[in-house]
Amino acid sequence: MEQTVQQERRIHVIPATKQATAPGRASGRKQRVAAYCRVSTDSEEQLTSYTAQKAYYTQKIGENPDWEMAGIFADKGITGTSMKKRVEFKKMIAACKRGRIDLILVKSVSRFGRNTEETLKIARKLKKINVGVVFEKENLDTRTMQSEMMLTFFCAFSQSESESMSANIKWGNTKAFEQGKVRISPTMYGFTRNIDGEIAIDELQAEVIRMIYHDYLDGMSLGGIKKKLEKMGKKTAFGRDTWNTAVINGILSNEKYMGDALLQKTYTPNIFDHRSKV
Repeated sequence: MEQTVQQERRIHVIPATKQATAPGRASGRKQRVAAYCRVSTDSEEQLTSYTAQKAYYTQKIGENPDWEMAGIFADKGITGTSMKKRVEFKKMIAACKRGRIDLILVKSVSRFGRNTEETLKIARKLKKINVGVVFEKENLDTRTMQSEMMLTFFCAFSQSESESMSANIKWGNTKAFEQGKVRISPTMYGFTRNIDGEIAIDELQAEVIRMIYHDYLDGMSLGGIKKKLEKMGKKTAFGRDTWNTAVINGILSNEKYMGDALLQKTYTPNIFDHRSKV
């Protein structure tokens, strides 16, 4: 019988040359992390929250040795139901598209957006370009999320909150109309508020209002009234030296200057586009 010579098999282990990296992070560099903050009103309480959010994320990002600050993007006094007027938010998304951000930190889903469709659309776009979003309150990370179900749930809940708030405001306004309560804009020329918060006449501006009406009844054109006001050095409601004929026409056609108030001239059919209709 022939003897079979078995050769010893040798195994060479080749060590990995690349280390595993976190999702959305390129090998060999820190993860570029940005934060997004938003408050919906300019109230003192909200602005305090706004300042606190910025300070919190500046410290949080700075303390992590694997993170690199990619910016704090913050919108204040802006609604969450639409992306259109959120300048800082759009600036942040543009930076993501240019490859300058790997991860976004945000306090909650409602801070990111209250429109379910828009929020999901943005989250999907960011995920496609390997940019993650971490919603701290809900403990959601879009990088490791296997399903959109939870994000959809929180988005829908946030949107429902906005719809409920809008309905409550409309109800309150309707009740105020029924009781004959009148609201006047703080910038309405000729009016002010007294120490009790009640509507009062601003006597200095009232002289200008009377002059506008008298000149118009005497046959002076809107352009003529404009020139006269500017020549006299009369300032607009916003403190400007230049008057606009449209503003003068608005004063002449505003029923409040003769003691009446027509309410519900416009309404907003959709809380997401914020467009008023007559």
